[in-house]
Amino acid sequence: MPISDIPILSMLRERLEWHQERQRVLAENVANSDTPHYQAKDLAPPDFAHEVRLASLALERTDPGHIEGAIGGGSAFAADHSGRFEVRPRGNTVTHEDEMMKVASNQMDYEAVASLYTHSLNLIKIAIGKA
Repeated sequence: MPISDIPILSMLRERLEWHQERQRVLAENVANSDTPHYQAKDLAPPDFAHEVRLASLALERTDPGHIEGAIGGGSAFAADHSGRFEVRPRGNTVTHEDEMMKVASNQMDYEAVASLYTHSLNLIKIAIGKA
Protein backbone atom coordinates (compact mmCIF):
# COMPACT_ATOMS: atom_id res chain seq x y z
CA MET A 1 0.00 0.00 0.00
CA PRO A 2 1.47 3.37 -0.97
CA ILE A 3 1.89 5.92 1.80
CA SER A 4 -0.46 8.26 -0.08
CA ASP A 5 -3.30 5.74 0.52
CA ILE A 6 -3.05 5.98 4.31
CA PRO A 7 -6.11 8.06 5.28
CA ILE A 8 -4.54 10.04 8.14
CA LEU A 9 -1.57 11.04 6.01
CA SER A 10 -3.73 12.14 3.09
CA MET A 11 -5.90 14.21 5.47
CA LEU A 12 -2.81 15.80 7.03
CA ARG A 13 -1.39 16.54 3.57
CA GLU A 14 -4.68 18.13 2.49
CA ARG A 15 -4.74 20.22 5.67
CA LEU A 16 -1.16 21.41 4.98
CA GLU A 17 -2.19 22.46 1.48
CA TRP A 18 -5.23 24.26 2.90
CA HIS A 19 -3.04 26.23 5.34
CA GLN A 20 -0.70 27.21 2.50
CA GLU A 21 -3.60 28.45 0.39
CA ARG A 22 -5.14 30.27 3.38
CA GLN A 23 -1.81 32.04 3.96
CA ARG A 24 -1.95 33.26 0.35
CA VAL A 25 -5.52 34.54 0.78
CA LEU A 26 -4.71 36.31 4.05
CA ALA A 27 -1.63 37.92 2.50
CA GLU A 28 -3.81 39.12 -0.36
CA ASN A 29 -6.18 40.69 2.18
CA VAL A 30 -3.33 42.57 3.85
CA ALA A 31 -1.91 43.66 0.49
CA ASN A 32 -5.29 45.13 -0.48
CA SER A 33 -6.03 46.76 2.87
CA ASP A 34 -6.07 50.22 1.27
CA THR A 35 -7.84 49.24 -1.93
CA PRO A 36 -11.28 50.90 -2.10
CA HIS A 37 -14.24 48.48 -1.89
CA TYR A 38 -12.00 45.43 -1.37
CA GLN A 39 -13.81 42.71 0.58
CA ALA A 40 -11.76 40.56 2.96
CA LYS A 41 -11.70 36.86 2.05
CA ASP A 42 -11.04 33.65 3.93
CA LEU A 43 -11.21 29.93 3.21
CA ALA A 44 -13.66 27.48 4.69
CA PRO A 45 -11.81 24.72 6.52
CA PRO A 46 -11.72 21.31 4.83
CA ASP A 47 -14.41 18.87 5.89
CA PHE A 48 -13.10 15.43 6.80
CA ALA A 49 -16.41 14.05 8.12
CA HIS A 50 -16.63 11.38 5.41
CA GLU A 51 -13.05 10.18 5.96
CA VAL A 52 -13.53 10.10 9.74
CA ARG A 53 -16.70 8.02 9.38
CA LEU A 54 -14.86 5.56 7.12
CA ALA A 55 -11.92 5.27 9.52
CA SER A 56 -13.96 5.18 12.73
CA LEU A 57 -14.96 2.04 14.51
CA ALA A 58 -18.47 1.87 15.89
CA LEU A 59 -18.55 1.83 19.66
CA GLU A 60 -20.64 -0.94 21.16
CA ARG A 61 -22.23 -0.58 24.57
CA THR A 62 -21.92 -4.02 26.16
CA ASP A 63 -23.02 -3.07 29.67
CA PRO A 64 -25.72 -0.62 30.84
CA GLY A 65 -23.09 1.04 33.06
CA HIS A 66 -20.94 1.99 30.08
CA ILE A 67 -21.00 5.53 28.77
CA GLU A 68 -22.48 5.85 25.29
CA GLY A 69 -20.04 6.86 22.57
CA ALA A 70 -20.71 9.89 20.44
CA ILE A 71 -20.15 9.39 16.74
CA GLY A 72 -19.16 12.51 14.86
CA GLY A 73 -18.43 14.53 17.99
CA GLY A 74 -19.14 18.16 17.47
CA SER A 75 -18.08 21.35 19.10
CA ALA A 76 -19.52 23.43 21.91
CA PHE A 77 -18.45 26.51 19.98
CA ALA A 78 -20.39 27.83 17.03
CA ALA A 79 -18.80 29.46 14.02
CA ASP A 80 -19.58 33.13 13.45
CA HIS A 81 -21.46 33.39 10.16
CA SER A 82 -23.12 36.71 10.90
CA GLY A 83 -21.19 38.52 8.18
CA ARG A 84 -20.41 41.46 10.47
CA PHE A 85 -17.40 43.37 9.25
CA GLU A 86 -16.02 46.77 9.99
CA VAL A 87 -16.45 48.72 6.77
CA ARG A 88 -14.28 51.76 6.22
CA PRO A 89 -15.57 54.89 4.46
CA ARG A 90 -13.96 53.71 1.21
CA GLY A 91 -15.87 50.39 1.45
CA ASN A 92 -12.88 48.22 2.46
CA THR A 93 -13.49 45.45 5.03
CA VAL A 94 -9.87 44.52 5.82
CA THR A 95 -8.75 45.13 9.42
CA HIS A 96 -5.00 44.73 9.94
CA GLU A 97 -5.38 43.44 13.49
CA ASP A 98 -7.86 40.74 12.50
CA GLU A 99 -5.79 39.65 9.50
CA MET A 100 -2.56 39.47 11.50
CA MET A 101 -4.30 37.38 14.18
CA LYS A 102 -5.56 35.01 11.46
CA VAL A 103 -2.06 34.83 9.95
CA ALA A 104 -0.50 33.98 13.33
CA SER A 105 -3.17 31.36 14.05
CA ASN A 106 -2.77 29.86 10.59
CA GLN A 107 1.01 29.65 11.07
CA MET A 108 0.67 27.87 14.42
CA ASP A 109 -1.88 25.42 13.00
CA TYR A 110 0.35 24.75 9.98
CA GLU A 111 3.31 23.99 12.25
CA ALA A 112 1.18 21.63 14.36
CA VAL A 113 -0.06 19.72 11.30
CA ALA A 114 3.46 19.58 9.82
CA SER A 115 4.73 18.15 13.12
CA LEU A 116 1.98 15.49 13.15
CA TYR A 117 2.78 14.58 9.55
CA THR A 118 6.51 14.27 10.31
CA HIS A 119 5.88 12.16 13.41
CA SER A 120 3.51 9.90 11.47
CA LEU A 121 6.13 9.33 8.78
CA ASN A 122 8.74 8.59 11.46
CA LEU A 123 6.42 6.00 13.04
CA ILE A 124 6.02 4.31 9.67
CA LYS A 125 9.82 4.27 9.24
CA ILE A 126 10.18 2.65 12.67
CA ALA A 127 7.51 0.09 11.81
CA ILE A 128 9.29 -1.00 8.63
CA GLY A 129 12.69 -0.95 10.34
CA LYS A 130 14.22 1.98 8.44
CA ALA A 131 14.80 4.25 11.46
